[in-house]
Amino acid sequence: MTETPPLLKFQAVKSLHTSQGPQQFDIRLELGHGRILAVYGPSGAGKTTLLRILAGLTEPQSGHIEVEGQVWLDSARRIHLPTRHRSIGFVFQDFALFPNLTVRQQLEFALPDRRDKAVVSELLGLMELEPLQHRAPAQLSGGQQQRLALARAIARRPRLLLLDEPLSALDEEMRLKLQEYLLKAHRQYRLTTLLVSHHLPEIFRLADEVIVLEKGRVISYGTPASVFAPATPFNAPGEIIAITPSSSPATFTISIRCAGTVINISATAAEASALHPGQQVIVRSDVFSPKIVSLA
Repeated sequence: MTETPPLLKFQAVKSLHTSQGPQQFDIRLELGHGRILAVYGPSGAGKTTLLRILAGLTEPQSGHIEVEGQVWLDSARRIHLPTRHRSIGFVFQDFALFPNLTVRQQLEFALPDRRDKAVVSELLGLMELEPLQHRAPAQLSGGQQQRLALARAIARRPRLLLLDEPLSALDEEMRLKLQEYLLKAHRQYRLTTLLVSHHLPEIFRLADEVIVLEKGRVISYGTPASVFAPATPFNAPGEIIAITPSSSPATFTISIRCAGTVINISATAAEASALHPGQQVIVRSDVFSPKIVSLA
């Protein structure tokens, strides 16, 4: 069987001037179709620089970027595709909405083909923005503005969706709701996403893979569970995908999709009776003994 080539091939080197002094950004990575890659690390590690180089907003000293076989950057051949010609959707922390356009007009403006109005109505419904479609950004709450910023990025039908800590300014309840909208959109539109985040529960809930950056280098890569769980107990949201009788009498195995993998947890008949496939739960894990601690 032929191995599916990655959607993204990225390699770049750039000198950075940080609060800790000069350092070298030197990162190489690949990302498969339909994956969510979280980018984690301390301030100044190079997280935003990675997104800006991908978007064409920052040019490295040397590098090569290839997306689905299209070369966006090749310093050796002096290729540097302008941002407007790169198939990206970019959501910043400050939303960067147009103050003079309504919700619907923001989405229509983002369309690569202005005649494709059906996706606008589809996104308004998906993000629950339809009742607000004729309002200006100033008339929206922070959570509504964030949904609009995400919908506008998706309306571009991007090959890569770049999210730079888009939920960091929201309270925990709104953050969880926006994570759910993001997951729905990611699945429905088969997006490939890079998400910069400092928030471990968010990474465990959303990401298939995570890279940890430090001083412009990748120091760790893998699933969220493999990267963080060995040293970090966590509470992570998950979804029950199966409940099956186990070999031991009156016990069941609860299979939960969580933290980029599937976790199997033993439960008594009484515990299993309160659960069902598709249910959202919170899993507490110290790696060796995961437990369901509450229902999401």
